[in-house]
Amino acid sequence: MAAQLLPASSGPVARKRFTRDEFHRMEESGILEGGYELIEGDPIEKMGRNPAHANALRLMCVWLAACFGMARLSVQLPIEVAPGDQQRNQPEPDIAVLNALLPDYSQRHPRGDELTLAVEIADSSSRFDLATKAALYARAAVPEYWVLDVTRRVLVVHRRPENGAYRSVERIAEQETASINGKTLLVSTVLG
Repeated sequence: MAAQLLPASSGPVARKRFTRDEFHRMEESGILEGGYELIEGDPIEKMGRNPAHANALRLMCVWLAACFGMARLSVQLPIEVAPGDQQRNQPEPDIAVLNALLPDYSQRHPRGDELTLAVEIADSSSRFDLATKAALYARAAVPEYWVLDVTRRVLVVHRRPENGAYRSVERIAEQETASINGKTLLVSTVLG
């Protein structure tokens, strides 16, 4: 007897998008082991297991701590996004530089507009970081967002969030410099 082929579906495949409450219950129950963040309803595994990513993260932390002080750095911890995005998003930038260390951070996560900078270290995730996360951070009013692409050896600097997008995006090669708040970074120093 020959196998029968089923007709192709004409509609989109059903997809379960999780809320933050569902996501946290999965974490607490042990369904999600390791590091995850919730982006657009999807649990996304945090990168950083390979040496190039880990080294770039370490070097960027050292530079940012020297510029802003260690107390203002938040490393791979959640931030709050725009109210319309909160139900299905809880990103954890590789590094966030806080404007100030506020006492009520023991009760809540910092909001995007309370950051000086958010940084993602990208290797295999660069497309996602440059599109999905850039839009999410722009809507959250993160004033400056950097993607350090360790594979292509460039730093992509996003500035001026407006209407859910960054109005200024600049690609900076490893032999060039980037600056923030009067502090200058030679990109190659954080690429190792």
